[in-house]
Amino acid sequence: MGRVAAGVLAVGLVVAGSSGCAAQARGLCGTVVDSTSYAEPATSRGDVSAKLPEFTGGCDWMGFAAVTGASESSVCRETPVRIAATAQENPNANPVVEERIRKHRLTQVVPKALKLFDCPDEGKGSDVIGALRYLVKQMGAQRQPERVHRVAVFSDLINNRGELDVNKLDLSPAGRKGKIEELRRTRLLPDLTGYEIVVHGFLRAKTSDPDRFPLLESFWRDAFEAAGAVSADLL
Repeated sequence: MGRVAAGVLAVGLVVAGSSGCAAQARGLCGTVVDSTSYAEPATSRGDVSAKLPEFTGGCDWMGFAAVTGASESSVCRETPVRIAATAQENPNANPVVEERIRKHRLTQVVPKALKLFDCPDEGKGSDVIGALRYLVKQMGAQRQPERVHRVAVFSDLINNRGELDVNKLDLSPAGRKGKIEELRRTRLLPDLTGYEIVVHGFLRAKTSDPDRFPLLESFWRDAFEAAGAVSADLL
């Protein structure tokens, strides 16, 4: 299936979820929250409070990951939330019971995400792709190929730790391609096959050369596509 066709299929599943087949169409989801410099303006916390509830409405399960200076080994963790009722909780598939359980579980998501803004300092810089790798490991354990897999990223995507420092990156077409190939070859690029990605706060601070902004956007779009994502919105 082509990239565009896969995206159309995923959108179709979400639409179906609003027309009576919500239980089947809701997906597995994850949230990445950047606790580094992105967390400083109140706008970032406001984005989570305002935008995460709508995103979560299309989810049956939500995982969490924090961006720190060492995201994969971070001590800053939040346990996933199973939003949908289990068969044991709702053995008769009663929609009233399902909705009551969902309503309660949904109230847990935003507070957990907001806590990730206050992670302890774990070294200088931001390890964004490390947070994505950690989140994908969580979601992979729950993976159901027939369902939508969606990730909301609250970050400026200024990854400047480890093997990826976007502030020093060669952003020529060859440079971007070479770095993405290197990340994939060394298994540092997260496996986002079939995932929908939405990023809130992309390049929010805009502290680098303005001429690099569109090139950084191209790098991340290419990276997400190379990782297998069916769509990537950088907002």
